[in-house]
Amino acid sequence: MGEPAGIGPEVAAAAFLALGGTVGPRALKIVGDPAVFADFALPAEAFVATEAKAARAPGKPDSANAAATVEAIAKAVALCREGRAGGLVTAPINKHVLMRTGFPFPGHTDYLQHLTGARRAVMMLAGPALRVVPLTVHVPLADVPGLVTAAALIETAEITLDALEHDFGIAGPRLAVAGLNPHAGENGALGPEEEAVIAPAIAALAARGRRVLGPLPSDTMFHAEARARYDAALCMYHDQALIPIKTLSFWDGVNVTLGLPIVRTSPDHGTAFEIAGQGKADHRSMIAAIKMAAEIADARAGAARP
Repeated sequence: MGEPAGIGPEVAAAAFLALGGTVGPRALKIVGDPAVFADFALPAEAFVATEAKAARAPGKPDSANAAATVEAIAKAVALCREGRAGGLVTAPINKHVLMRTGFPFPGHTDYLQHLTGARRAVMMLAGPALRVVPLTVHVPLADVPGLVTAAALIETAEITLDALEHDFGIAGPRLAVAGLNPHAGENGALGPEEEAVIAPAIAALAARGRRVLGPLPSDTMFHAEARARYDAALCMYHDQALIPIKTLSFWDGVNVTLGLPIVRTSPDHGTAFEIAGQGKADHRSMIAAIKMAAEIADARAGAARP
């Protein structure tokens, strides 16, 4: 369901109707309070209802809806873990609204990691032309250098490469790693992190047989010829990863959470309170997220067969 006051219910309903309530052989279900969707003419069987209630006032977030928003996520995760659903597609939430009620997680990804007991959840943004993974996500830029460690790089790279192979069906996946500093540090002249941390981590991955390139200057690694050399890019911070993917795939980019025991995707946009309820919301990213979730679920099911 996502945040009731945002565009989440609109794009979820529009995607459900556009897809005819199915994706391939799989039935689609909307988890949330059906009252939030009263204006969208969805059949009663479309819903898995929450016990907590919510009210939709487009553009006017209300912390009274937080319980239903959080319950919808938890209920959907439970359906996936019980094998009753193939994957979870989340509509956007508003972190500030939830935190006002004591929600202790900075976003979907951290809550999903908690609910599933995953060791580490990794955010990937994926589109037809590019897949990117930010090593650090919602932290101030000033804090990033201290968070770029060999252990974090190696763990994130391993999770990403495993997902490329098992979720995206890429044999022998290739990962490009961006530098932190301009020109990837210019041999230490523009910063020490590449030589001290990033290059040794890449060497350790290569010693394990992983196909990893870098550290690469981020200003030259996203044009078409450069992208042909890798299957995903590991970036050091949020905007380094999200600017290129949103430039190339603004309407069809998908947020994929790697490292979870369940399949989870989401559209690559926020709640967009400023246009909620105005009929302006574009549901293409939601459709892309639903289709990608089904593809990953199929890939995992196929890999599990003897």
